[in-house]
Amino acid sequence: MPCRMSHSSLNCHYDSYLPSDSSLETDALTNRHWNGRISAQAEGPSRRKSNLHNAMAGEMDTSWDRPAHIEGRYKKYSTTSSIYSKKALSHQSEHIERSWWFACCQRCHTDDSSIPSWEPPHWQKVCPYPLCPSYRRFAQNLAVLLIGIMTWVIVWIVLGETAAPGGQLFMFAVLTIAAHFGGWLMVKVTTLPALIGMLIVGIIMKNIGFVDFDPHYQKLSSYIRKIALTIILTRAGLDLDPMAMKKIFWTVIKLALVPWSFEFALSAVLCNLLLGMPWDWAFLLGSIFAAVSPAVVVPCLFRLREKGYGVSKGIPTLVLAVSGIDDAASVAVFGIVVSIMFSSSSLTMNIIQGPLSIIGGVAFGYFCGYLVKYIPERNDAFLVPIRVLLLLVGGLMSVLGSEEIGWGGAGPLAVIAFAYVACKEWVGQGWDLEDNPVATAFEIFWMFFEPMLFAVTGAQVVISDLEPHLVLVGCGIIVACIVLRAVLTSCSAVRSNLNMREKIFVGLAWMAKATVQAALAPVALDEVSKMTGDPEHLAVLKSYAEIIISICILSIVITAPLGAIVITITGPRLLSKTSKPPVLEGWRRSHRPSIRDISIIDEEEIAERDAEAEVQSSTQTQTPSSPQISPDKPAIPFANSTPTPITVQPNHRT
Repeated sequence: MPCRMSHSSLNCHYDSYLPSDSSLETDALTNRHWNGRISAQAEGPSRRKSNLHNAMAGEMDTSWDRPAHIEGRYKKYSTTSSIYSKKALSHQSEHIERSWWFACCQRCHTDDSSIPSWEPPHWQKVCPYPLCPSYRRFAQNLAVLLIGIMTWVIVWIVLGETAAPGGQLFMFAVLTIAAHFGGWLMVKVTTLPALIGMLIVGIIMKNIGFVDFDPHYQKLSSYIRKIALTIILTRAGLDLDPMAMKKIFWTVIKLALVPWSFEFALSAVLCNLLLGMPWDWAFLLGSIFAAVSPAVVVPCLFRLREKGYGVSKGIPTLVLAVSGIDDAASVAVFGIVVSIMFSSSSLTMNIIQGPLSIIGGVAFGYFCGYLVKYIPERNDAFLVPIRVLLLLVGGLMSVLGSEEIGWGGAGPLAVIAFAYVACKEWVGQGWDLEDNPVATAFEIFWMFFEPMLFAVTGAQVVISDLEPHLVLVGCGIIVACIVLRAVLTSCSAVRSNLNMREKIFVGLAWMAKATVQAALAPVALDEVSKMTGDPEHLAVLKSYAEIIISICILSIVITAPLGAIVITITGPRLLSKTSKPPVLEGWRRSHRPSIRDISIIDEEEIAERDAEAEVQSSTQTQTPSSPQISPDKPAIPFANSTPTPITVQPNHRT
């Protein structure tokens, strides 16, 4: 009879061990799920999969044996302790399932594939499913709330009035938290981008009188915008596929720069003619307005890619690459125009400064990107956090430093070049572009700074101060620019492998505007506030800066939801669908990223090293050529298949 392994003992007598089918299956299952993790083979030099990648692989494996991985004795749960039992009770009544309130509440729930949640007695009577969350989710949110309240009390004690209710820091914190929940509600209710809800929350809280920042916190908000801009540009550089850029480089450049240049010039001309803005201010507005928002385009394209639309011709990759180049052009030209407008240098120096800013920014970014290929060393235990910090600190230094020396256009280009070259070198070392832990870290940074950026930007708008003429003319300029740009983009896709329907989709995909507009629109107002001189002249300049903010916020409110809706509706109708959609891995394709995805300690790698050490120690004590066994025990036949990382050692009788 084959030996059965129990929880108390993992060893069995050597004479009773037989390589039966069940034992082989047990060994395969043990090797695959040892220590509660999926064992992965090496995929390249020093490649580390993020923890989320392994968790996804574990979810896809239906043979996972949960009781084998629960430490300690089995927990006893009541009949109401599992969320699945609540679902079963709810599904018994079909009329409840089909009701509108059930569907509305169900949207706020996510499937929990982990250990069922423990619940106190009578929890279902007080908080029935699906009207209320599970006890685990409730307790988690309550813990976060308590931590936040205690942290606020500590900050209040340390900083004093600024953190008290009604203080500047208190207003800023409440505005950010409210913007986060406004974005969450926008996604859950309408599936539109969260940034729209964040922007609306900022506008509402400003116009009800809750937000009123003094000049000190206006300066703080300007630094928040610069940090957010650095994160946006870094993510744009990390999302560029080096192989795709090499294959379709000229197509990307043509589709990025030709429509961008047209929209930049068209918006500047319309603002000069219809709004009476000087040419320098009109070109400043055009450089901001012409940018495309990856924050709106990327989620919609990934949903289409998951379903197989446009994958055969690489349209999602093309759109993402063009968005990155588009943002780089906008930020670079904006920095050059700002440097010329608010600089005290001579006209000749300002003219020379433009090309030098572009060349110097790209060269500095390329140098930094090539440097992080060797620093830190590829097998360093703290490889991921060091690379994250190098990109973040290097990008901030580039943006802030270029503004300090008066070369504002060089810093943003350096950030994108830095991220792109670094990602290219890391992919060459074995990292997967779709599962880059550094990109995951910057996605987490964006989760924190996105509500700050859009809430602060929305708080710049006072509805009572808006002129109806400005709103009407601004909306007309926005609609004219995005329509004509879509037509020109479709025409620019000639001599490509795209058919007419795909060219139309590509033209429609680049109408959304959000991130760059929110980050750059208030910069001109910040520069004007630093100036001194004739009050009347400063008042005129301030009015121009406020027009820029109003037009940019109108463009976000109009084009962000419209762009998301157009991409979602026209994608399945204009793009060809592959018969078998690709298997998409990584956090970008399914799960929301978290801090656990960029863990410093790679538990899977440690587990594999321990398994290899155990195999080596076992082979040293007992080799296949000369097994050290008793004469009365049969020898174990060694399989010719791949050696298993975990072996069950027999008990030797003395």
